[in-house]
Amino acid sequence: MNVTASPDLEAVRDRLARTPGELTPHRVAEALRQAGRPVGDAEVLAVYETLRRDVVGAGPLEPLLRTSGVTDVLVNGAERVYLDRGGGLELTSVRFPDEESVRRLAQRLAALGGRRLDDATPYVDLRLPDGTRFHAVLAPLARPGTVISLRVPRRQGFTLDELVQHGTLDGTTAELLEAIVAARLAFLVSGGTGSGKTTLLAALLARVGADERLVVVEDASELRPDHPHVVALEGRPANLEGAGAVEVRTLVRQALRMRPDRLVVGEVRGAEIVDLLAALNTGHEGGCGTLHANSAIDVPARVEALALAAGLGREAAHSQLASAVDVVLHLARDADGVRRLRQVAVPARATDGLVSMVSALEVSRDGRPRPGPAAGILADRIRAAT
Repeated sequence: MNVTASPDLEAVRDRLARTPGELTPHRVAEALRQAGRPVGDAEVLAVYETLRRDVVGAGPLEPLLRTSGVTDVLVNGAERVYLDRGGGLELTSVRFPDEESVRRLAQRLAALGGRRLDDATPYVDLRLPDGTRFHAVLAPLARPGTVISLRVPRRQGFTLDELVQHGTLDGTTAELLEAIVAARLAFLVSGGTGSGKTTLLAALLARVGADERLVVVEDASELRPDHPHVVALEGRPANLEGAGAVEVRTLVRQALRMRPDRLVVGEVRGAEIVDLLAALNTGHEGGCGTLHANSAIDVPARVEALALAAGLGREAAHSQLASAVDVVLHLARDADGVRRLRQVAVPARATDGLVSMVSALEVSRDGRPRPGPAAGILADRIRAAT
């Protein structure tokens, strides 16, 4: 699908801009007549649809966002638009007429979220009213032009059974994860960007008993667990005057006062790690969250870095981690584009007080699980809690 910037289309756009009013096919037909063009129903509707996409919704990206199974739509300048339906990136036929068209769309979407996007503030990250996660960086900071990233929320979360069908995990591993949730073990889901951390976490939370209260804290709301008792708190960026920001760390503290049976931090990326670890060490069983990490083995280093930035010393961070987190579930996106659970690990504290992760389950690239050295430790923890 090509979006061309013909002289006739630009002339119609200019005429409509000079006479403000609602965009309708009738007004488009009048503008075409004034431009000296013969007017037919098909042409009027084609021009109207092109202009409508340019002023409402996500413009020419709207059909991609409505594509079945789409998770991401990515714009790399005017000439390259990709989508992801869970099997890796696909180059689409969508094109923008020029860089200015991409910039205009990015600025309009930012305005929908109440944010500013211009040369003074050339990047933005927000959630659109329909729940889509929107990020953009304007050219010339971005090359080959303005870059737009749209993360599409699934209208209904995957179940564990569906994740098994999609190859994310096998039936035996799914039973292990269910046992971890039922035993109220505290866990972190780690992985890279787009590895399926939020998807797996939502599926696990759906298995929590209906009599439990989940309080979910996120920087940008993405978790949609299929559970009857979910209370969600969402961070807020500063307004145009630089005021009114609400950080995730503040919301974690508020969540602790809301009688959570399970405290969930959708994505741990900053100082909130200190408050989450403190909460899990003060009787809040079954808490969980997601964390960016290259592997389960790297989780202690990642936690340490976040905690140090928040003012918590190395020894204290490792001590908190050792007693707060029972298990780490690590996801990775393989070369075939499929997101898979690759490792289940438990923390072990050495004589020097530092924590390392020991594998309880390893999953090969063909999806076959095999027990790790800590398989017995994890089984004991599950039995002791049930």
